[in-house]
Amino acid sequence: MYWLALLLLCSAYLQGGIDKAIDFPGAIAEMRHFGLSPAAPMALAVIVLEIGASLLILTGRWRWLGALALAGFTLAASFLANRFWAAPPEARLMLANGFFEHLGLVGGFVAVAWYDLSANVCRSA
Repeated sequence: MYWLALLLLCSAYLQGGIDKAIDFPGAIAEMRHFGLSPAAPMALAVIVLEIGASLLILTGRWRWLGALALAGFTLAASFLANRFWAAPPEARLMLANGFFEHLGLVGGFVAVAWYDLSANVCRSA
């Protein structure tokens, strides 16, 4: 059941990474939309991060590292893509919801890292 919960937590990142890999020109356009450059290397880095960190979490190898990587990525992406405080009034609610939903994901990934590191410390003792 724990592995299934981890799969659900990683599902958006696996789907996003795979979609970006399949439609690399679309991934480049997304990087440009958010003002990230150089766009192609940034798109490649996001693909590697989303899929690679998810696989670390799901395989249990350096799970804590994958979880912290996705936590940091998600937090940074929230400040980039969900800037509700700077949006026009009609867009604020939707962006605020997305921002706080992403904060929930960050908390979930931090909890996974904490649990994994705590379990490893207990095994080592």
